[in-house]
Amino acid sequence: MTTTTLTAVDTTQELAAFLRTRRESLDPEDFGLPARRRSRRTPGLRREEVAELAGVSIDYVVRLEQARGLRPSADVVEALAGALRLSPHERAYLFDLAQQRPRTTDKPATTAAPQLARLVEDLSPLPAMLLNHRYDILAWNDHMARLLLDFGTLPPAQRNSMWLCLLHPYMREFYVDRERVVREGVAHLRAAWAAHPDDRALNEHIAEFSARVEEFPRLWAERSVRAGGRGSKAIRHPDAGEIDVRFEVLTPLQDPDQRVMICRGADDESRAALDRLWAR
Repeated sequence: MTTTTLTAVDTTQELAAFLRTRRESLDPEDFGLPARRRSRRTPGLRREEVAELAGVSIDYVVRLEQARGLRPSADVVEALAGALRLSPHERAYLFDLAQQRPRTTDKPATTAAPQLARLVEDLSPLPAMLLNHRYDILAWNDHMARLLLDFGTLPPAQRNSMWLCLLHPYMREFYVDRERVVREGVAHLRAAWAAHPDDRALNEHIAEFSARVEEFPRLWAERSVRAGGRGSKAIRHPDAGEIDVRFEVLTPLQDPDQRVMICRGADDESRAALDRLWAR
């Protein structure tokens, strides 16, 4: 398999691009600006308007957006996040780009913590798996393998939930709403990228996706950010038919770079379909 190596993350350039993108996405009318100030050629807010809202100088905003080597303080990052009305996920992303959020660990996890691997097994018959920050699959139980695919048959380099979603032939038609699943996955990946800018393996994944997945560069350029939590996916299982699956992602306090994903049927019909699958 051919891969492309991505150069080191330039967080200064990404910070500049992210600030510009978010500024240009805002509607001036939402800020109650006078009509005379809304006659503009450029989209979104002007730099001077963001500067006024954040309580910083116009020159400071200009230099940030031009990637001229500034590293804003935590207070300035907080002020910019408020001025740009960032979501909680976007706010955390901005703090990561500005290197103002403490790293959770010195060395990201690449193997399963034994206690967490045992927990994943004990969660059966609920499908469960253990992931790290870059979505490598570190451990899984038999029910998760039967719900998705047998990860044990894959080379270690392919045991990554984003790689499987984007590049594994079996998964191409697996999700009913593939566009949404991929879009959300890219947003999660971007958040991980900002939190771990020096992770070479993560950078190589992003480079490979950019080179091999048609929609990835477009979605990556949107700079959508998402992190954590819970959601639902509709899947087309070859043995059980269409199933609506709800998932919950839990982060252990002692291993914050590892996360446990637990799945269950979203409704009675889906739970019955899973029961039939387990009975097989």
